Amino acid sequence: MKILLLGSFFLGFLLPLSAQKTSSYSTYSSFIEYQKAIPRLGDALKRKEDTLQKQFEKKGLVWPAKFLYIRSFKYDSQLEVWVKNELKEPFTLFKTYKVCALAGTLGPKRIAGDYQVPEGFYYINEFNPQSNYHLSLGINYPNISDRILSDSLQPGGDIYIHGSCVTVGCIPMTDDQIEEIYLMAALAKDLGQDFIPVHIFPIRYNVKRSTDYLNNLTKDDISLKRFASKLEDAFNYFERHKQLPVVLVNENGEYMVNGIIKKDPAEKKDRIKRPPVQHRVRNIPDVAQVVNQWPQFPGGGDAFLGYLKQLGKDMVDQLPTGMIKAFVIVEFLVDKDGIPTNFNVVKGVSEDFDDELITRMEKMPEWLPAILNDKPVAKKIKQSFAIEQE
Repeated sequence: MKILLLGSFFLGFLLPLSAQKTSSYSTYSSFIEYQKAIPRLGDALKRKEDTLQKQFEKKGLVWPAKFLYIRSFKYDSQLEVWVKNELKEPFTLFKTYKVCALAGTLGPKRIAGDYQVPEGFYYINEFNPQSNYHLSLGINYPNISDRILSDSLQPGGDIYIHGSCVTVGCIPMTDDQIEEIYLMAALAKDLGQDFIPVHIFPIRYNVKRSTDYLNNLTKDDISLKRFASKLEDAFNYFERHKQLPVVLVNENGEYMVNGIIKKDPAEKKDRIKRPPVQHRVRNIPDVAQVVNQWPQFPGGGDAFLGYLKQLGKDMVDQLPTGMIKAFVIVEFLVDKDGIPTNFNVVKGVSEDFDDELITRMEKMPEWLPAILNDKPVAKKIKQSFAIEQE
């Protein structure tokens, strides 16, 4: 199994986007000096630093913090800032902020324009002191998991913690709040914390009202329940240790917290496995990344969407007991002779369900192959669709 590091600590170095865009960044002695040169942030620093320092002292904390950890709870509309000054010491809660507004619903972001706030494990990858939303801290959506599970062509992006108290999929704060959060993050960055973790949870897992809401929301959606349970593992680990867990991503895009991957709750221990089915697989060494014309399903794009809609209806009776709806992602190759082959369920339901889904999709008609330089070529297709009965 291929495992990708997402983690508590991140490899590599990335200058903030604001610094990347400004050629004069190198003329400043430090990151914070560059930031202070921007009037909006320089003014905020003058107004806020003394207040923040006194708040730190009141809590017995050392100002400024060398290490910052941010976690946000969508349903509870809260954002916490945790701090520490030594790598091995536990984090201490500095402050809990009220999030101004929420776009979308609970659940991860999977496509551009869905107004969803992402859920999962991220880090700050941009400091923008000249934002249209006062001050903005960018987070690295889509992360490794999102790139596997989200729409391959339009996963979305430009997710920020920002001011102005408006949102279409970000985490909005008041200008007063974002000034504090931004300053603490900028100072931690200046002290050497290149990757400031931001964990976004659907709920507070230790609040009954919140867990009741999530349980009701996911009672008929096993995949969403499974996703939320992975985030809960990370929440529980931090609650116990006040240290960040190590988060990995497997080849299916699933989070594994400290190496743990949970069994699908829909799968019974005594489930009888059906004999394996031999699927159509071709050795296709050359798959085009760029083409002049994409593969064409018979009848065009609308016909393909109609095919998937009907397939989603037909597969409902294959769902595990108690599950009435699922969201799946499938990828396959359309070879240069138009034959669809090498099906793989990127996000599925269960081993048996996914196997049956591939069996049925292998019966789809031939396509018109992709064209590159007037010649047919093999091309990968990645498609998401719902398993549901209207």
